[in-house]
Amino acid sequence: RGARRLRSAAAGELRAAAMAGYSVEERAAPHSLEYRLFFKDAAGRYISPFHDIPIYADAGKNVFNMVVEVPRWTNAKMEIATKDPLNPIKQDVKKGKLRYVANVFPHKGYIWNYGAIPQTWEDPGHKDENTGCCGDNDPIDVCEIGSKVCSRGEVIRVKVLGTLALIDEGETDWKIIAINVEDPEADNYNGINDVRRMKPGYLEATVDWFRRYKVPDGKPENQFAFNGEFKDKDFAVNVIKSTHEHWKALLAKKTDGGEINCMNLTVSDSPFCCSQECAKATVDAAPPCKAANPIPPEVDKWFYYQKN
Repeated sequence: RGARRLRSAAAGELRAAAMAGYSVEERAAPHSLEYRLFFKDAAGRYISPFHDIPIYADAGKNVFNMVVEVPRWTNAKMEIATKDPLNPIKQDVKKGKLRYVANVFPHKGYIWNYGAIPQTWEDPGHKDENTGCCGDNDPIDVCEIGSKVCSRGEVIRVKVLGTLALIDEGETDWKIIAINVEDPEADNYNGINDVRRMKPGYLEATVDWFRRYKVPDGKPENQFAFNGEFKDKDFAVNVIKSTHEHWKALLAKKTDGGEINCMNLTVSDSPFCCSQECAKATVDAAPPCKAANPIPPEVDKWFYYQKN
């Protein structure tokens, strides 16, 4: 029995290691303007998910860390708060109102686990040589296509398969297509064509989703670089690497990040590196966790319109 206990304890340790040891702490009420989700490392120290979680889970295999902002099928537009100290996840706000994406036929909320690769930044001062547009001032976005519905704030390891270049209101907004390495089918996915083969229609649905998701808000359809064609894995990895270089320049104060908050705890040569006491004071200043507010009933509305 003792040996079995040891074995199960060892399995538990392995599971914990696979989760990369990150945890989250909620403040204020979910679905409120004040809501924030702060991150901690394995030792329980507060960190920034934007700056302190490494870009790579395994650099040799091009496996990246991904911070899940929006679980699949949900509507609340959650994002890393790039302008807040410690960059917690918060709900996006437009004109003083919390943002929810509409359900545009035939979709329900987000159709992937949606999030970002840490330690990347799409520099708004840099014109992309491929798209001719400047960056959108955020970490690079990821659509994770695995079978599991992830949790908000979960840090997963992903294999990159390709990318789509959305042009959002004149800015380059790369959407990396990736799969969780823990997915039971992950071994079958090594490039963008494997998505076409294994999940026919999913890439077309992805283009359709990004093209039309703002139309219910009265906006025009979004545009794409490369006529909405997906670029392959190598291209995608190069895009991620270039956004990592822009992030490095941001943290070293070689680039003016404007309102971006660069407070971090692990980038030792960064002038923005701060103490754990300072980080704890930031979290302590946030309102205590409360029960979630109800989601407004109109979020469940269904929008149908004819494609152009």
